[in-house]
Amino acid sequence: QVQLVESGGGSVQTGGSLRLSCAASGSIFRANVMGWYRQAPGKQRELVATITSEGTTIYVDSVTGRFTISKNNAANTVYLQMNSLKPEDTAVYYCSIRALPYGGNYWGKGTLITVSS
Repeated sequence: QVQLVESGGGSVQTGGSLRLSCAASGSIFRANVMGWYRQAPGKQRELVATITSEGTTIYVDSVTGRFTISKNNAANTVYLQMNSLKPEDTAVYYCSIRALPYGGNYWGKGTLITVSS
C-alpha cells in the first residue's frame, strides 16, 4: 500500500503563488511517476503536471510557464510551485503516484486551492 499526504493548499489572490507538497510513504515503486491533478466544481479531474522517477516532466498547456513540478526522490516527495495564479486555477488538487510502466494510481485526499480575483 501507498499513502500520500498533501500540504500547502489555501487561498490566494490573482497573480499570487502557492507551493504544494506531497509525501509518499509505504511500498514505493522505484520506477514511478508522481503528479498533480485537479478537479474544479462541476468538472472532471484533469492532469496538471507529472514527473517520473527519472525527472521527465509533463504539464497541461494551461499551466505551462506558470507551474513547476519537482521531486525529491530520496524523500519520496513531490512539489508543485504555482505562480501567477488565476481564478480558473481554483480546484481541489490531488497528488498521485503510480508504478511505471502500467501501474494504477494511488491518490491523496486532495487540498483546496482558491484563487480570488
